[in-house]
Amino acid sequence: MAAQSPDLITFGESMALCMAPDYKGLDQAASLELTFGGAESNLAIGAARLGVSSGWFGALGDDPFGLKILKAIRGEGVDVSRARLVPGEQTGVMFRDNPGGKLSVYYYRKLSAASRMKPSDLDADYIRGSKILHVTGITCAISESARDTVREAVRIAKEAGVKVSFDPNLRLKLWTIEEAREVLLPITEQVDYFLPGYDELQLLYDTTDEEAIFARLSELSAVSVVKGVGETTVIVEGGKRTAVPFYKAEKVVDTVGAGDGFCAGLLAGLLKGRPIVEAVRIASICGSLVVQGRGDWEATPDWNTVERLMEDRKRIER
Repeated sequence: MAAQSPDLITFGESMALCMAPDYKGLDQAASLELTFGGAESNLAIGAARLGVSSGWFGALGDDPFGLKILKAIRGEGVDVSRARLVPGEQTGVMFRDNPGGKLSVYYYRKLSAASRMKPSDLDADYIRGSKILHVTGITCAISESARDTVREAVRIAKEAGVKVSFDPNLRLKLWTIEEAREVLLPITEQVDYFLPGYDELQLLYDTTDEEAIFARLSELSAVSVVKGVGETTVIVEGGKRTAVPFYKAEKVVDTVGAGDGFCAGLLAGLLKGRPIVEAVRIASICGSLVVQGRGDWEATPDWNTVERLMEDRKRIER
């Protein structure tokens, strides 16, 4: 019997995030702001804010960073019942440098608790009880055992009829493109929703030929939602392409987390029964709002905000 599970579940590494205030370079900062980030927990928080039941699990060190992260994710309404604080292990840390708007991220995640995750850590019934399992290429990149855990989670979901969503989330500071292709391309052949950026596809398919890229996508059984094709998102379904214009941001403050907000909006829209084109419009609004605030997930919107923007209603302030 399947466990009581949220509709959307995901897992991976969340890390403490240190940023200099006022966009100073790290070498010029006298103090740092402490928050956290991680593609999968960003998505789970985004979905929860949109009114979708979501769950995130992973391993964190039993340290102040891990405790802070776990409490914050729980506080956003995300189910963390399968997450673990592991005694004797450490939580990964990343530092973000953004002087003059030029972003760099420095990772200190080697041998973190999350990198030690393994297939036996999975609660199979928790996965079977969900409607969508979302996985990313980042988890595949952090260790061989984490990679095996993603493969096993996908296998469990597919056998149970649970839809699988996959964002390749290429991080070439973690592995080479050759390693990434070998692991990620087979996953694209198993999933139901493939959510890459167009720049990632050029790297994964080793070509800048647009027709060749979309021909490869048409061979997949997945519905592909490709971000960043000019000023549109392109849906590829059954060989048919549909371009959906971006929802333009009024200002860009911090681009990190935009893709996670987009994916959260897309999956929330689908779980709410919206057609794929409408779900992409929801996703585009979410991604646009994320870049207008600072932090990986802090600016992700709630459902009322998205509905208002979908309907283009004016907010009455007074």
